[in-house]
Amino acid sequence: MSRYAAPLREMRYVLFDVLQGESHFRALPGAEHVNRELVDAVLDEAAKFNELVLAPLNGSGDQEGCHWHAGEVTTPKGFKAAYTQFVDGGWSGLTAPEAYGGQHLPEIIGAIVKEMIDSANLSWGTYPLLSHGATEALKHHGEEWQREVFLKPIVEGRWTGTMCLTEPHCGSDLGLLKTKAEPAADGRYRISGTKIFITAGEHDLTENIVHLVLARLPDAPPGTKGISLFIVPKFKTARDGSVGERNTLSCGSIEHKMGIKASATCVMNFDGAEGYLIGQANRGLIAMFTMMNTARLAVGLQGLGLIERAYQNALFYARDRLQMRSLSGPKRPDKPADPLIVHPDIRRMLLTQKAFLEAGRALTYRAIMLVDAFERGTDAEAKKNADDLLGFLTPIVKAVMTELAVECTYHALQIYGGHGYIAEWGMEQLARDARITTIYEGTTGIQALDLLGRKTLQSQGAGLKLFLTEIADLCAANAGNTDTAEFIPVLTQLAQQWQELTLHVGKASMADPEELGAASVDYLFYSGYVAMAYFSASLVAHARPHGDAFLKNKLDTARFYFTRILPRASAHALAIRAGAATLMAMDEESFG
Repeated sequence: MSRYAAPLREMRYVLFDVLQGESHFRALPGAEHVNRELVDAVLDEAAKFNELVLAPLNGSGDQEGCHWHAGEVTTPKGFKAAYTQFVDGGWSGLTAPEAYGGQHLPEIIGAIVKEMIDSANLSWGTYPLLSHGATEALKHHGEEWQREVFLKPIVEGRWTGTMCLTEPHCGSDLGLLKTKAEPAADGRYRISGTKIFITAGEHDLTENIVHLVLARLPDAPPGTKGISLFIVPKFKTARDGSVGERNTLSCGSIEHKMGIKASATCVMNFDGAEGYLIGQANRGLIAMFTMMNTARLAVGLQGLGLIERAYQNALFYARDRLQMRSLSGPKRPDKPADPLIVHPDIRRMLLTQKAFLEAGRALTYRAIMLVDAFERGTDAEAKKNADDLLGFLTPIVKAVMTELAVECTYHALQIYGGHGYIAEWGMEQLARDARITTIYEGTTGIQALDLLGRKTLQSQGAGLKLFLTEIADLCAANAGNTDTAEFIPVLTQLAQQWQELTLHVGKASMADPEELGAASVDYLFYSGYVAMAYFSASLVAHARPHGDAFLKNKLDTARFYFTRILPRASAHALAIRAGAATLMAMDEESFG
């Protein structure tokens, strides 16, 4: 049985010490009342809910899965009751605007709660997941009556939201989208088409589901410039908020998947379903990317949550399981064998998880605090900087944290050995659940192209320059700090190399566009490893006030990261400089 305990001390250390959370809250209009006492109370209650309610349902939900019958989906035993507790506890509106029934707490607080949910029960967490994205889309792009009618019930938790993009013939290339929207005489639209891979497209947790659907108007131009976004509720909903009969949409089936089996992944059929245009005609991608960017950070949090649970269980097992003797002599002479944790290779896998977990948490929290700074800030220049840096960090958080979740859950399974392969211990479920996170909301390859192409080269390196400034500031502030002395020169050198690599790829891609695609994934991972080196050093820089043991813990972890993991960045740098030639030289026919 897999276990989970919310790592509150680590969460609070990153938020309040490393990222100066209290100063962050004071600078946010409308959040001046948010202090450490309030945040501590929220996190304590969230920990109880996740440890006592959601975590025990993780294994049973995976075993039972969802049930589909005649277009209706039933979630596993206990999921609906847990959702009722979630709503009753006020968690559904934690960060939503007060005007629509929310508590309007900063996004970072909601993100920390979400990390706990993702560790406790990733499948269950997918049901409220896209409600947050729908909230953001309606908040920024909806008309006021749409916010009153659709947003309030979502914030209350009575309704949930979805994001309907993908079609059977159309994955990441939305320009191929075929779903149609026909204008009706009363100002509504009739939506027809099929969407696939729709998370929580149908379920029994709420009384209504609000689908945000991409579709084409009859006179729409081809490609992505001709896509509009529509609100299509499960039950017809009038402008005055009254709910009528079932809309002409249905769940055709649910997918049978490798992981997240308790999350309903639906085929949704729209057969002239009534809906409303959100935002401007043919400008749907702008509104959808509001949801998408929110969802990408949320998926990065899923990766973080999975690493946390994998590490907790692997550490427990490594301390408890007796296997062989230490190479340097018995460490537990009173027992028939030593525990796994004395062996170097077990420690390699544990420390890899620990290092990625701690630096990754700081990276992810930093990105989400930029959401607060951008959405609530009042200074135009500061908002632009927050937006530029957030845009740069988002694909790193999404792609790197999820790829590392795959690596770390496999390390956890490996530490368990044969028992890790057996379902009852829960490690194989974590490994299966992690795999989808590198795919949905934009694959790792898509994130890599976004990072290098749009967020770096196209923007003249705006976000990169801001992040390199943060690295330089850390190095300058800790020039005389003996705790971080061994890390500062390395960071300084890496910052320079990062700039040089970026310029190299930019020049190469001007001569040959294939160079951008050839370098993108290596550039993504290089960026991720260097970013985590920065945050590893930051974790050390703020540790001394917490005592010698805490400081030693952070130092040991950072030293492992810098000596055993950070060299991966050098391999990616070499691959970037190798160029596209060996990738593109072979004829298509020669592959098989």
